[in-house]
Amino acid sequence: MNTEKVAFQNSEGQQLVGRLELPVDRHPHNFVLFAHCFTCTKNLSAVRNISKTLTSNGFGVLRFDFTGLGESEGDFADTNFSGNVQDLVAAAMYLKETHESPTLLVGHSLGGAAVIFAATEIESVKAVATVGAPSNPVHVKHLLKSGIDEINKTGKAVVNLSGRDFTIKKQFLDDLQQKSLPETVKALRKPLLLLHSPQDDTVGIKNAEEIYIAAHHPKSFVSLDGADHLLFNKKDSIYVGEVVSGWAKRYLDILDRVVEDLKTKSQVAASLSSEDVFTTQMKVGSHYLLADEPTSYGGNDFGPSPYEFVSAGLSACTAMTIQMYAKRKGWDVQNVEVHTSYDKRHAIDCEECERDTAKIDTFDREIRLTGELDEKQKTRILQIADKCPVHKTLHSETQVITKLVE
Repeated sequence: MNTEKVAFQNSEGQQLVGRLELPVDRHPHNFVLFAHCFTCTKNLSAVRNISKTLTSNGFGVLRFDFTGLGESEGDFADTNFSGNVQDLVAAAMYLKETHESPTLLVGHSLGGAAVIFAATEIESVKAVATVGAPSNPVHVKHLLKSGIDEINKTGKAVVNLSGRDFTIKKQFLDDLQQKSLPETVKALRKPLLLLHSPQDDTVGIKNAEEIYIAAHHPKSFVSLDGADHLLFNKKDSIYVGEVVSGWAKRYLDILDRVVEDLKTKSQVAASLSSEDVFTTQMKVGSHYLLADEPTSYGGNDFGPSPYEFVSAGLSACTAMTIQMYAKRKGWDVQNVEVHTSYDKRHAIDCEECERDTAKIDTFDREIRLTGELDEKQKTRILQIADKCPVHKTLHSETQVITKLVE
């Protein structure tokens, strides 16, 4: 995955800062705009996880800080919900000018309400997905209850949200009062996906029901059972990314487009950003997947480990080689099942076994055959397994030639 810091101007000329994530060694088939939750930033863990999962499915994703938040310029106290919507429009224009116009909008919490409004102003948008979105922007007022009276009396108040102080002005509340989400949803006429947790105690599940009833088909609802509002559990946010990716592909043009200046000659490409620890985006041939380390080693276990990939290659190659040989011989091999495990182990008849350096890489391979075979055929198949190309590579002298590229 390629992640780059980007900046563009909002309608007031202030600089908004974001992260643009592009899939490994390919051109994105579609671009996505992501809107974060109220007073959050682009770096919220759920935002990062959902964005990266979309990217691993071939999307290009732009997540950015709304005006006055995170790294973006401006005073949050002077912003309002309408300003968030216009920030999304500005972000869409940036994508149009630098890459391609976004076709999918994804929004979390109040950002979910914002993407619904923004979708009516961004012509390129073909589908919208929301996560824990309120059915009306006014819902935010309950988060500000400690300062509502002061805001109405003096025109502003300092409100503490998630441990941080924010100045909220009356114009922010007045702007919320003027926005009718049900009416906007009804007029949207674009595919809509709602994801919401029944256990969400910040934005109740009733909100999803109200949005769903107001929307026209095609509309979909997915329950995020057990998840909290901010999706602090990584598995919940990864699940959201996978569901949105799969759903959106029904409504977007998913073209396996190749741009020669982006595609390398390598068979495999791996990309790991500094914030992802071990979770690595992989392009393997024309397929996209994740590599990782187990949680016991400090990883997220979102994909196979490097040695599991090696073991997988040996297992797959063994099965293919046996089946090819059996078909050529006309033998009854209905199925081949190969189990492979990797470890470092002392060599047999090792003279210096007490030394760690005496341990060698060891692959344990077990083969299960289904079919009518005699003992002679089974013995021969076991010999053929050792002739698998990957097996031969592991036993031969190899070299890895490494160089830095621009």
